[in-house]
Amino acid sequence: MPTPSPAPAPPTGPRTARPGAFLREFLRDPLHTASLLPSSRPLAAAASGPVPGTGEPVVVELGPGTGAFTGAIAERLGGRGHHLAVELNPRLAGLLERAHPGLDVAVADALALPALLAERGLGRADVVVSGLPWAAHPATGRTLSAVLAGSLHPHGVLTQFGYTCTRSLPPARRLRRQLAAAFADVTCGPTVWANLPPAFVLTARLPRHP
Repeated sequence: MPTPSPAPAPPTGPRTARPGAFLREFLRDPLHTASLLPSSRPLAAAASGPVPGTGEPVVVELGPGTGAFTGAIAERLGGRGHHLAVELNPRLAGLLERAHPGLDVAVADALALPALLAERGLGRADVVVSGLPWAAHPATGRTLSAVLAGSLHPHGVLTQFGYTCTRSLPPARRLRRQLAAAFADVTCGPTVWANLPPAFVLTARLPRHP
């Protein structure tokens, strides 16, 4: 009898939940899930680029979804600091907890970030990586951009990705205005063509604390 082939080795490194889970959540709530597919590794690398390679940084991830950015952030941290993932969808939050044991997952709205940081005794964050859709930034009331700026250290950095095909739409222009009001320096990175659809990353620095 032929010798049976050995079982394949388990994958190494941070895991990402299956794309099918992302598609199911998009069909349930397209306004808040915002995309049919998870973000690509090149986009995740661009969004997580400001995460420090040394020290014990506090990194907040907003709208992690199935964990496309989560794995990239975890790789950069290498077990250092504190990685807080804030996910409004409890089903996706459960997937994240199973895929990334030890990750601090909070089922909450991003506007609750100051309270979430205070509850954990973390003070302010060093980096906020946002995978939230444009619709998560309200047009009225205190802006999410202002809340995030107030949650960052003076040297802190916010990254927010967006799709190239939507960058000229009113929600995208509104977000740029809100970011400019909350941060002294806002730059737009190059298009990540390897993502589907093509995307880019906004990087906001020098938060204007209230």
